[in-house]
Amino acid sequence: MKLALALAGLACLTHAHAQPAWKPEKQVEIILPTAPGGGNDAVARLMAKMLQDQKVVTTPILVVNKPGGNQALSVAYLAQHPNDPHFLLQATSTLFTNQIQGLTQAKYGDFPALALAFIDYSAFMVPANSPFKTMRDLLERLKADPDSVAFSVVARGGTSHAVLAAAAKAGGADLKRLKLVVYKTSAEATTALMGGHIQAAVSSAAGSTPPVVAGQLRMLAINAPKRRPGAIADVPTLAEQGIDAPTLESWRTVFGAKGITNAQVAFWEDALARAFTGDEWKAWMTKNDVTAPPLRGAELQKYLETQYNHTRTALVDLGLAR
Repeated sequence: MKLALALAGLACLTHAHAQPAWKPEKQVEIILPTAPGGGNDAVARLMAKMLQDQKVVTTPILVVNKPGGNQALSVAYLAQHPNDPHFLLQATSTLFTNQIQGLTQAKYGDFPALALAFIDYSAFMVPANSPFKTMRDLLERLKADPDSVAFSVVARGGTSHAVLAAAAKAGGADLKRLKLVVYKTSAEATTALMGGHIQAAVSSAAGSTPPVVAGQLRMLAINAPKRRPGAIADVPTLAEQGIDAPTLESWRTVFGAKGITNAQVAFWEDALARAFTGDEWKAWMTKNDVTAPPLRGAELQKYLETQYNHTRTALVDLGLAR
């Protein structure tokens, strides 16, 4: 009798904690904060293809472009579908900067982070004929005369702006006197730099590699934990040049809708992990010179929290947040 009661109690306990397996039951939407045809769009469509090629998701997958408000529109669209696991957001690090600056009511913690897709790093670049030969040269000029160097950033208060602030602060420059020219994309900033309209830029290392290889630009430093392989392997990190600035990364992370169940979170964590560790994704990352530690769950939350805190510190130093 005692054994029977014990087994019955164990069965009840197991039933209370077990959750039924879940999988998509209808069309899945991958929401993008950018317009069709760009790099983010290509990544989302590749992600959809991998999920379906591997038969992880057997229902249709639709990529939905919601540009506008510097990612605010796409986040608002996701927020309109609480508790629905068929909506995913492929977000950029602008999710942080919008929240920190108070440009949106949404907080990144409102949505479960499911997988880190990839990380790109920011590079400090100058024209090939620039008098600045090292990052130290550039920081010394900024410390002595911040107004003398016109710097491009992609979006005021964005990740590239935060990266510049962190490095300039480490070099002793007055952040409030930095001379900035804001561009919408890294490509526009690179074109302006090659045309001599600005003296320096903070931009995507991966996206800026071609003009560096062609001899049109020089990278003075990369804001990364270690040197990147391939064509820019000779570019030193900030730390290698004695510049004590945090590594602020331009990431792409997949988030789910607010309120989805643990079973639904687990499905997407496993599905995306399979996609992002497959040969097709690895080949894409190698081609585009980006990286992606396989983070999910508590590790991903810790990574995002660290990046958020570093970004917030930089924007507070710039006077763009409290």
